[in-house]
Amino acid sequence: MDSSSSSTGDAAHLASRRATVIAGHLRQTPPASCSSSLETIMCLHYTPPELSEKPPAFDSGELRRLIDGHHVEARDWLFRVMEESPLFCRRRHGGGMAFVAADYNQTKEQQREMTMRRIGYLKSRGVFDGWLTDTGVEAAMRNFAFLECLAIYDYSLAIKLGVHFSLWGGAIQFFGTKRHHDKWLKDTENYVVRGCFAMTELGHGSNVRGIETVATYDRSNGEFVINTPCESAQKYWIGGAANHATHTIIFAQLHMNGSNQGVHAFIAQIRDADGNICPNIRIADCGHKIGLNGVDNGRIWFDNVRVPRENLLNSVADVLQDGTYVSSIKNPDQRFAAFLAPLTFGRVQIAVDSVYTSKVGLAIAVRYALTRRAFSISPTGPEVLLLDYPSHQRRLLPILAKTCAMSCAANYLKKIYVQRTPEAKKAMHIYSSALKATLTWQNMLTLQECREACGGQGLKTENRIGVLKGEYDVQSTFEGDNNILMQQVSKALLAEYLAVQTRKKPFKGLGLEHMNGPCPVIPENLTSCTIRSLKFQTDIFCLRERDLLKRFADEVSCYLSLGESKEKALMLSYQLAQELARAFTERTIYQIFLEAETSLPAGPLKDILGLMRSMYALICIEEVASFLRYGYLSVGNAATVRKEVMALCSDLRPHALAIVSSFGIPDAFLSPIAFDWIEANSWSSVNSK
Repeated sequence: MDSSSSSTGDAAHLASRRATVIAGHLRQTPPASCSSSLETIMCLHYTPPELSEKPPAFDSGELRRLIDGHHVEARDWLFRVMEESPLFCRRRHGGGMAFVAADYNQTKEQQREMTMRRIGYLKSRGVFDGWLTDTGVEAAMRNFAFLECLAIYDYSLAIKLGVHFSLWGGAIQFFGTKRHHDKWLKDTENYVVRGCFAMTELGHGSNVRGIETVATYDRSNGEFVINTPCESAQKYWIGGAANHATHTIIFAQLHMNGSNQGVHAFIAQIRDADGNICPNIRIADCGHKIGLNGVDNGRIWFDNVRVPRENLLNSVADVLQDGTYVSSIKNPDQRFAAFLAPLTFGRVQIAVDSVYTSKVGLAIAVRYALTRRAFSISPTGPEVLLLDYPSHQRRLLPILAKTCAMSCAANYLKKIYVQRTPEAKKAMHIYSSALKATLTWQNMLTLQECREACGGQGLKTENRIGVLKGEYDVQSTFEGDNNILMQQVSKALLAEYLAVQTRKKPFKGLGLEHMNGPCPVIPENLTSCTIRSLKFQTDIFCLRERDLLKRFADEVSCYLSLGESKEKALMLSYQLAQELARAFTERTIYQIFLEAETSLPAGPLKDILGLMRSMYALICIEEVASFLRYGYLSVGNAATVRKEVMALCSDLRPHALAIVSSFGIPDAFLSPIAFDWIEANSWSSVNSK
């Protein structure tokens, strides 16, 4: 038989087999003979995963307390507060379920108005009591928890509050002194004043040191005169500026007696109590965005705006009545660094919110995958649940483990922030930069995978995941561009490395103590048991980090020896810088997750965390080329790791529902496809929404 005849026969056989499978889907019973007539099958029906899945092997409430970390009851209270108000757009769907979600079909003006109405309601329920006037650790952690819950509902709402309380209010707390605290904090907490934070300019975002707005001291009147000298100096993306803010913190270059003292912060009024823009101030709208249209981002120009001398936030530096400039921090670089303190809180909150959003996407996608079926693997067999396909498990279960690991890392970040000391400022900057970048990048990857895993249903606004992608996309560039933040991490690690070499003292802090010991050795032939062991996983992460740190230092040194400046040498070494920052961050997350696991007594929950910890470690290894590029793993061992990832998917599959249930997200904050998606799309539900 020639090849053409063979191809024709194969095609006919394949077509016949496909026809048989399709016919099987249309029959209730297999055909008795070829002449049997086709019978329609019974309609699909929805079975809640709680009924179809085996009972949880562990207490999901315990896992929630571990990964939420704090204020579980307060979170649940705030969820109920939102569900109780019609302002949060409670909608009924088929099956009698009700969901709360912002209406993103509204115009940006309508969304902004709804954001302010919701803030008013939350204020009336006492949600913001003590947000600025109670400075204890307990209150700070509660504020974090509340912002996480609000971000689950609508990120515009959380961002609007973050700008008002954390940026405007935080600047007054950090940069101001008693006179500012007494005058502004209580009124801010009660929304008597509505604040914004004018740092970013059209021409300068991440490079805050280069901003062009100018403040000049007028000694004769005891006032600062603030100007926007050119179009690139206009304040840009200022949340709250376009419609609602009455006051702002202006960051400007302070010019004193012909000398530039660098960036300083000033309080200025931009609107009166009736909402009218103040004289010598021009404000324009930034326009419609791909997300966060409930936040009124605006642009501001200042034309000889005068503010009293007392409006200089003076905890770092002050100007006396006679025009004398005084500061307790003599070093200009250190003084500038002190002015960036409020951004640290923003980075922490952004990192935390991103993890919670990943949980929403995963809870929806996993629940859908436990009830949606597609295709059968035999002509007469039932269709298979999506999550029973190994390929679907590989899509969702590794990012499920990653999200749990990153949730523990986010809790660690919050704790070190609220307990920070002046001595820990550098470490706080490194951790907040590394985790903000890594967690927000992962959030976008997670949401995209969840969207695709839900097929066409993932496109519907009511099913949330697609909307969340647009709302959270901004996280990778605001409060610090992620790529720049990671370069700052590597630069700081290089400084630590060089300091150790100079002082001839061991590493201390940032988890770098492993650098003081001998270099780990990875076995030549890895087994499943070895791959899942704490020793291998810890060794491989530490080996990568220490090697990349040395490579980075050597490459920078090489460029310096060729006559390049330090800045140029660092810039040219950006590829190793990015790899090193990722190595540091993934090792940090791994160790935090491992500590959470080892803190538990022996039992089912500890076993589940062990599975997820191994999944986190191995998926990081599989995804990152540096393990092969620099020879930390052989090609054969890399293949063994990949095979073990699939084995872990199979091990985690029975626990998927219990894990997403432990996220503690109320049903109303998920979406119709997380529940009875058939009834939610039925004809009877068309007019009930």
